[in-house]
Amino acid sequence: MKLYKKETVQYVNASLEECWAFFSSPSNLQKITPVTMGFEITDFDNKSMYAGQIIQYKVSPLLGLKLPWVTEITFVKENSYFIDEQRFGPYALWHHKHFFEATENGVKMTDLVHYALPLGFIGRIMNTLIVKNKLKAIFDHRRIMVDKMFNGK
Repeated sequence: MKLYKKETVQYVNASLEECWAFFSSPSNLQKITPVTMGFEITDFDNKSMYAGQIIQYKVSPLLGLKLPWVTEITFVKENSYFIDEQRFGPYALWHHKHFFEATENGVKMTDLVHYALPLGFIGRIMNTLIVKNKLKAIFDHRRIMVDKMFNGK
């Protein structure tokens, strides 16, 4: 199984507490996800983020096909970082770390995703042709939305 990595860094014009409150709330994820992903939370306990929290979604990554996706929040250090991991979904492995650090340029927000695809050789081809570009587009969209919400102040 081939493991891939996607890392993005963005500076957010907000306090560390404001960033944490927004990005650690799963209910805000839809606001920064492209509409074309058909992203929909189907089960969430509406509690503040905690280790062990399970969140269920439906996503349409390709051809409008709705797929279930279940993630677990595995680690949380308030105002610092959290990690979500796929428990069931389109990836063979999905491990997403979200880091927040107050700097003189605003909050440095770093996303680090390690992922793997199923189907061996076919999965590697799919990553080259589709998946890595789709992830880039998702994070590019997220950057634009975060800029509109926070950096236009």
